[in-house]
Amino acid sequence: MDNTLAYIDQGSFLALRALGRGPLIQFTWVYDRPIDLDGLRRLHANLGHGLLGRCIERSAVPFGRDRWVSSSGPAYLELAARDRPRADVWTWADERVRLPLDPQHGPPWRLGVQPLEGGGAAVTLVVSHSVGDAKAIIDALVDAVTGVRRDLGYPPPGRRTRRQAVREDAARAVRDLPEMARAVVSAVKVARSESEGLSTSVKSGGKKRAKVDATEVVVPNATVFFDLEHWDERARSLGGSSNSLFLGLGARLGQILGRVDDDGFVLASLPVSERHDGDTRANALTAATVRVDPNRVVHDLSAVRSDLKTALTALADTPNELLGPLALVPLTPAFLVRRLEGMVQQVGNPIGCSNLGELPPELNRPDGTDAARLAIRMMEPQITTTVLERMGGMLFLGSGRIDGRIFVTIAGWIVGGTNTHAALKDSFRRALSDMGLSGDVE
Repeated sequence: MDNTLAYIDQGSFLALRALGRGPLIQFTWVYDRPIDLDGLRRLHANLGHGLLGRCIERSAVPFGRDRWVSSSGPAYLELAARDRPRADVWTWADERVRLPLDPQHGPPWRLGVQPLEGGGAAVTLVVSHSVGDAKAIIDALVDAVTGVRRDLGYPPPGRRTRRQAVREDAARAVRDLPEMARAVVSAVKVARSESEGLSTSVKSGGKKRAKVDATEVVVPNATVFFDLEHWDERARSLGGSSNSLFLGLGARLGQILGRVDDDGFVLASLPVSERHDGDTRANALTAATVRVDPNRVVHDLSAVRSDLKTALTALADTPNELLGPLALVPLTPAFLVRRLEGMVQQVGNPIGCSNLGELPPELNRPDGTDAARLAIRMMEPQITTTVLERMGGMLFLGSGRIDGRIFVTIAGWIVGGTNTHAALKDSFRRALSDMGLSGDVE
């Protein structure tokens, strides 16, 4: 099989290397009773196959595309030595995202267990986004839980001689030239259509700001669990769907945190999966955007529901033009990536809203039996306060439905604000109250 990285995966890895950091995806399960360690060890061993059983091997030529090679992942399941209180689960989860991951040198993922006082336990899987997006990890977990081991045909690291690698990677670069030519045309079109936004973004990013200590942080975050019947009933009463209620909640929280555009609207950016059967890309994603009125959503979700349907239909009919220039990624030097990040500020203060929808029941059985709770979130360790201030802050929400519950995870940073877990939870509770929602905030 062709083990060359897709352009979107090449871009993800390039950003990771250029910036020295990258997003992670974390799955956390909570058990109210002792777990089956043998079952977790089977899960750990099985995860070393399929979409998580790989690492990245660098190209032998400058500006060449990198390749996937086989990797069984970390050698051991990581078991904490002492029990912790149930209230410390998310503190422990934050600690786990700080542990080093590397999609090239390994490990690309880590599976850890924390025994809890009273006999319960927490389990968390943290994966580099350069190895898999949420849907890829879900597929890998379902396979691992059910004992399926997929051989994707990746060669072992270092199988090629230097001469062979140079010859093959150079030939691949030549074959990619037509795609690169088309990407240049796409880049010109994007530059023209997005010129106003890009100009505003660069100007905003270039403004002098008060000096902020470059302290690495785990962005304040929280998780809320809702009863599924309560959530769906509230969505119906507001004339919306589960997805539009999620967007409405995100928009209301965005307004509370000051992430509105000049018209008082919230711009929601929605990752949309394009993964299909047999898809081996790490990131099979595109994106749609929806402008949401945060004042209207508290009593009516019909506009959000309609606008969301329109945006997703348009995306299906016309692919996202921003993905057109991706074939130029191998030609992009690291210094330019760093320079662009330093210049560009998010226009319109967008918020990320990733709804994974109905999740397979096997996903909630890491040790072979059902966990009491599951939450999935995206985090970016090693990000600094300086970067967050330059970005204009951030707000990201994730959601999924499983086992009679729906979870919503949030992570946010406010420029010049009180950036603590307690302050974020207070804002979240305000948004829940405004939306008529009642959930268990952790």
